[in-house]
Amino acid sequence: MRYVPLMVAVVLALGTMTTQATEKPLASKVLVIGHRGACALRPEHTLASYGKAIADGADYVEPDLVMTKDGVMVARHENEIGGTTDVASHPEFADRKTTKTIDGKAVTGWFTEDFTLAELKTLRARERLPQLRSTKYDGEFQIPTLDEIIDFVAAESAVVGRPIGIIPEIKHGTYYQKLGLPMEDKLLATLAAHSYTRSAPVEIQSFEIANLKYLHAKLGGAQSRREHPNIRLLQLIGESREQPYDVEASGATLTYGEMMKPAGLHEIASYADAIGPATRSIIPLLADGKLGEPTALVHDAHAVGLELHPYTFRPENQFLAKNFWQGSDPKTFNEAGSIAEIRAYLNAGIDAFFTDDPAIGREALDKR
Repeated sequence: MRYVPLMVAVVLALGTMTTQATEKPLASKVLVIGHRGACALRPEHTLASYGKAIADGADYVEPDLVMTKDGVMVARHENEIGGTTDVASHPEFADRKTTKTIDGKAVTGWFTEDFTLAELKTLRARERLPQLRSTKYDGEFQIPTLDEIIDFVAAESAVVGRPIGIIPEIKHGTYYQKLGLPMEDKLLATLAAHSYTRSAPVEIQSFEIANLKYLHAKLGGAQSRREHPNIRLLQLIGESREQPYDVEASGATLTYGEMMKPAGLHEIASYADAIGPATRSIIPLLADGKLGEPTALVHDAHAVGLELHPYTFRPENQFLAKNFWQGSDPKTFNEAGSIAEIRAYLNAGIDAFFTDDPAIGREALDKR
């Protein structure tokens, strides 16, 4: 795959754009996205986690995608797998531990691109947050491939009698491109190879920009809704001061904060259907940790035809605004508080949301 990196000219162009509304339709209903499956209840990015999410009412499940040494897309939140698998307990892989620079940051551990799929299949998933969540399922589940996830979701969709969307995230797109393991074309080919994903809802997401623009063009550009009506694109948005890594690598200066301004949103609307900002970009926290007032982001995004799919609602006190805590222990699993917080964001006008516990998300949405 070849795509042109984002250059300074793109940044300069943003300053001259206006925020004319587009004709893109906004969501007809709010959707519940199982973040890494139902990762509050099962080890993330396992078939068990996706199955629990579907059983608990998720409209979409999310596989984050990284690459193996032999070019297979597998589901892990990061390519470093020391924290989410038992790789450290495998003496045969002790010499694979190393330090790499991933998106400009030094990371030490074991990396999927140093393992074949067959080797990864000897590992077992474990809970990423053992200090907060149950570890009783550690050691039970394999790392799934994207092909396995699609087949699993198709089967579960038939069982529950409703379409289940898949929202894959391309992780570290520029990094893998430089390794000679690009994902973009492989992802499109995989989706096309499965009858389920030729018609089921799919939304491809990335924190980078150039790969989404490349996919937009590959899917038919402005005609994409007619040519590939089931595939949409989601521009993920990081912290305001941060940059998409492809922008940083090109030497340009565009930040996520600029992307959330009207001119930046107008540019995103030219290639994507939705943005995925952090929840606090929509309703920030006050100095005392309680929810403040909504920003203009929902209004501004909707004005140019973009949906908002914020991340991530988690049920433990530690992740909630102080308004909604139960007791003082950050580890407390707080279903009522999570429901209340999600409803505050629903009232702000979001179109979908990522949640670690889709049952809570479904209750917040359906029992408003």
